[in-house]
Amino acid sequence: MGNVRVRFAPSPTGYLHIGGARTALFNWLFARHNGGKMVLRIEDTDLERLKEDSVSQIISSMKWLGITWDEGPEVGGEYGPYFQSQRLDGYRKACERLLVEGKAYYCYCTPEELEANREEARKAGIPPRYSGRCKNLTPEEIERFKAEGRKPVVRFKVPTEGTTVVNDIIRGEVTFDNSILDDFVIMKSNGIPTYNFAAVVDDHAMGMTHIIRAEEHLSNTPKQVLIYNALGYDIPEFAHVPMILAPDRSKLSKRHGATSVEEFREQGYLPQAIVNYLILLGWSPEGDNEIITLEQAIKEFTLEKVNKSAAIYDTTKLTWLNGIYMRDLPLDEVVKHALPFYIKEGLIPEDYNDQDIKRVKEVAARVREREKTLVDLARASSYFFRFDYVYEEKGVNKYFKKDGTADILKKGIEALRAVDDFTIENTERAYRKLIEESGIKSGDLFHPTRLAISGRTTGPGLFDIMALLGKEETIKRMEKAVEYMEK
Repeated sequence: MGNVRVRFAPSPTGYLHIGGARTALFNWLFARHNGGKMVLRIEDTDLERLKEDSVSQIISSMKWLGITWDEGPEVGGEYGPYFQSQRLDGYRKACERLLVEGKAYYCYCTPEELEANREEARKAGIPPRYSGRCKNLTPEEIERFKAEGRKPVVRFKVPTEGTTVVNDIIRGEVTFDNSILDDFVIMKSNGIPTYNFAAVVDDHAMGMTHIIRAEEHLSNTPKQVLIYNALGYDIPEFAHVPMILAPDRSKLSKRHGATSVEEFREQGYLPQAIVNYLILLGWSPEGDNEIITLEQAIKEFTLEKVNKSAAIYDTTKLTWLNGIYMRDLPLDEVVKHALPFYIKEGLIPEDYNDQDIKRVKEVAARVREREKTLVDLARASSYFFRFDYVYEEKGVNKYFKKDGTADILKKGIEALRAVDDFTIENTERAYRKLIEESGIKSGDLFHPTRLAISGRTTGPGLFDIMALLGKEETIKRMEKAVEYMEK
C-alpha cells in the first residue's frame, strides 16, 4: 500500500481539539504504517467562523505533538495550494460541469421561503427537506428572480429513489435511503463551496486513497459518494473513527476541563504522553502494556483494529501517563519542555543562560520522580531557587512546635559546618554520626531539617536537597528556622 494518501483537513475556527488531534494522529499512523503520505489541508471556506490565529495554532500544536505532514502549509507539494480559499477556481469548474450535465441546478429560494417550508414540515411532523421547487424553473421565472435581485445557490440533484451505500473499513457496509436526503447546496450564493462539495473535489484532485475522519462525518458521506459518482471520480475508502465522549458519556465540552492541545500544553503535559493517550482512544496495541512508543504504534496500527464504540475521555489516565513520561523520558527532553514553566514561576529569567539550564537539570533530576505535570515540577522546584517559602502548617505543628526541635537543629547545623566536601554522602555521614553519638532519633533530626530547608514535609531525598543547595545556603536556612522557632 505504498501509494496510500491520506489527509488531515481541519477548519481553522479554533484551536486543535483533542478529537482533531486524534484524527490527525490516526491518519499519520496509517500513512507511516503503509509507507504512504499524509497531507495537511486547511479548509478555510467557512468565512463566518474563521479565527485569525487558528491556522498558526493548529500547525504549532501538530508540530509540538510530533505529527508531521508530507505535503501542505510550510512544506508545499505538487497538489497545492493547500488552503481551500486558494482553490476556488477548481470548485467552480466542477460545479459548472454538474450544472451543464443537469446534475445540479440553481435555487433562488430566499431564507424566508426556506424557513416557511421548514415550519410547515415541523407542523406536519415530518423531517424538514427542501421541496425541490427550483428544480424545474421556467426561463421566465428565472428572469423574474434575477430582476428581484435574488442571488442563487447551486443544489445537487439527489436521486429520489434507491439507496446510497458507504463501505466503511471500521463500520462495514452502511446503507442510506436516498429519500431522506434532500437536494443539498453545493455552492453558496457568494461563490463559496459547501464542505461536502469542496472536500470531494479536493480529495479527488489530491489523490486521496483513504478518508479517515471522525464518526460525526458519517452522515455527510452518502452526499459525498453521490458527488463522487456524479463527477465520475473514483471513490476512496472511508474509515470513521469513534467519537470521544465525556466520562458521563455526554458530548465532550469545556465543562469537562481542557479539550484543546494548547490547553493541555499550558497545563504542563508532555507531548509524548498526550500522543500515547490519543493512541489508546479507540485503538489498542498488542498485549496489556499501555505505554506505547510511536515506533511500536506505527508497526501495529491498522484501521481494522480501531474500535466501533465511543472512546471515553479520562484525564486521570492522561495524568498517570504523563507522570510516567516525566520520570522515564531523557532528562534533557523533560527540561526542554519544562523551561517555560520555570520562567512562569519566576525561577529563571526569560533570557536564561547555560548556567540556568544546568541548575534546572540538577533540580529536575531529583524532583521529577514524584510529579505528574510540568506545572507541578516547576512548583516543586521553587525552594531550590529562592528562599521566600512559607513553612507547611502541618509540618510546623508536628515538628517545629515540638519541644527540643530548635536544639536538635542547632546540633545539626554544627555537624554540617564540619563537612568540607558538601556531597550527598558526606552530609548523610555527618548526620548519621550525630544520631549515633547523641542518641537523637533520626526522625527528630531529618523531618525538621527538611522543613527548614525546603518549607515542605515531602520531596526528594534530604541529602540530595542539601547537596544541591550547598553548605552555605543549607545552614542559612536552618538558622532561619531556629530563629522562627525561638521568636
